Amino acid sequence: MSTFNITTTHPVAFLLVGIPGLEHLHMWISIPFCSAYTLALLGNCTLIFIIRADAALHEPMYLFLAMLAAIDLVLSSTTLPKMLAIFWFRDQEINFYACLVQMFFLHSFSIMESAVLLAMAFDRYVAICKPLHYTTILTRPLIAKIGMAAVPGALTLMTPLPFLLRSFHYCRGPMIAHCYCEHMAVVRLACGDTRFNNIYGIAVAMFIVVLDLLFVVLSYIFILRAVLQLASQEARYKAFGTCVSHIGAILSFYTPVVISSVMHRVARRAAPHVHILLANFYLLFPPMINPIIYGVKTKQIRDHILSLFRRKDV
Repeated sequence: MSTFNITTTHPVAFLLVGIPGLEHLHMWISIPFCSAYTLALLGNCTLIFIIRADAALHEPMYLFLAMLAAIDLVLSSTTLPKMLAIFWFRDQEINFYACLVQMFFLHSFSIMESAVLLAMAFDRYVAICKPLHYTTILTRPLIAKIGMAAVPGALTLMTPLPFLLRSFHYCRGPMIAHCYCEHMAVVRLACGDTRFNNIYGIAVAMFIVVLDLLFVVLSYIFILRAVLQLASQEARYKAFGTCVSHIGAILSFYTPVVISSVMHRVARRAAPHVHILLANFYLLFPPMINPIIYGVKTKQIRDHILSLFRRKDV
């Protein structure tokens, strides 16, 4: 097996270690990982099916939710099958170009998810702060434009990375100390000047996370101000209740990102598996929990799911 071919500037393949230091527990770790992936597949496919089948759900909030579910399906399916192959069959080898493709899809769709969460915050802002103009502002053409803008925007930001990584010479061996091809984990194996990759990766991450999160927070400041101005307490609960699912989705996506970022800076001497488990939690938790949050808290979706079960019982 010529895993690391020195005659070319890059290896034929990399070897994904999995979770360093916990290799002996891979089989046990695979149980929650497989369960989370199964729930993510079932939950997000169910959401997409329900929203597509029910014309009453062809409203901005649900269309954005369908986008979120589709992105979560791609995000989890980009990494989890290979992770489970590592845990179950010790299939650590990944082709160099397959590694770049995995990294490209992983980071691109993470950016898309952040963009869709921002769009959903805008949807809640318009629904609560400008309810009389909701249908005229959030038209289907505008929703389509938002969706189309998120895709090329994310792809454009991530396109330089695979080409830059392909140009490097890799002299630090083929072993990636991770479960998947994360950008910085691959850069650490490269020789030469990798400063641009380091700066570009951090700049994109900070730009997307900070800017999107800033606009989300601003949206909710305006929403909170509008809710507090409502006359009755019941109206306040009802108005803010429409935001609970979205707040849950925001917390499930951004909280692991912030914790992981803080841990990398505060706890640099922590065992490698701590950082990798946090990174995996960021990939596993949102796709698994989002369908549960929206299925439980959104009446229209909950009623549709219950009606499907009732039909089976008849």
